[in-house]
Amino acid sequence: MKKPLLIVVAVLVLLVPFLHLAFPAGHALHLSEFYVSLLGKFLCFAICALALDLIWGFGGILSLGHGLFFALGGYGMGMYLMRQIGREGQYQSDLPDFMVFLNWKELPWHWGLSDSLVGQIFLALAVPGLLAAVFGYFAFRSRIQGVYFSIITQALTVAAMLLFFRNETGFGGNNGFTDFKRIAGIAINTPGMKVALCVASGVALIGCYLVARWLTNSRWGRILQAIRDAEGRVRFLGYDPVAFKLSAYVISAVMCALAGMLYVPQVGIINPGEMSPAASIEMAIWAAVGGRGTLIGPVLGAFFVNGTKSVFTAVWPEGWLYVLGGLFIAVTLFLPQGLMGLAKRFKK
Repeated sequence: MKKPLLIVVAVLVLLVPFLHLAFPAGHALHLSEFYVSLLGKFLCFAICALALDLIWGFGGILSLGHGLFFALGGYGMGMYLMRQIGREGQYQSDLPDFMVFLNWKELPWHWGLSDSLVGQIFLALAVPGLLAAVFGYFAFRSRIQGVYFSIITQALTVAAMLLFFRNETGFGGNNGFTDFKRIAGIAINTPGMKVALCVASGVALIGCYLVARWLTNSRWGRILQAIRDAEGRVRFLGYDPVAFKLSAYVISAVMCALAGMLYVPQVGIINPGEMSPAASIEMAIWAAVGGRGTLIGPVLGAFFVNGTKSVFTAVWPEGWLYVLGGLFIAVTLFLPQGLMGLAKRFKK
């Protein structure tokens, strides 16, 4: 089941861009930029679902704050994209437009590497990883787990969202970052760049899956699963659960940051709304619908839920939240193993 689904993802990553570039607009086989961008978004969401499954499905740690790491990765890339606008902004200044509007005279200290693509990629991954390491260390060392950990992670996300809404933090306030022009000197709205970002998202998803599969099949992964099932027994055997849970949490956060970093140039905007509690809860729904503890299941769940969302928001926008809630309840009651469990039933 896993290999065919991976093959399908790989085919989509290659086929959709090919149909977009190889056939002119109006041709029966041509796919518009909308579908290229839509696939790119789904691939980024799938990375988030996979990241959450690593800690929830295999470690028993339900985080409802992974939207924070996703958004931090997006802001890291967004800072670089804002600097790439240069003097083509509304105020024709070297500073981003929102800073000129707020009468700022110079870049704040945390924008020091914002003109370097390599520097911002490093920060976009390192900052969420460091935050996860510090927060996770104190949380796991204090043996906070279960619903209490979920609530604390969501509270952390809400606090960060309120912080980023403030203009004086230097992140664009409630408007965030938008109006991006180029990446590494290449126009961001060209068909070639859109295809490149989509393919990069697909490669990142496959890479994250292979890393997660290698980790979960290793001794580290077996101990992590043992901690999920009986943490007290693992501690009695001489292992430190904090080290394993913390490492899983940090790796998962970095994966989410990578997804956010790839997501922002494809959608063209990042704002504090990406840190909302609803965004993190949706990630948990993707993992649950696909099937926790399977790695490939959450990837399938992300595509299924977001594909369904695209359809319903087009034909019945006001009904989507009811459908999403009903879907989650149905999966919880009748398909505890998600779509992967359903597939196993049919396979038998």
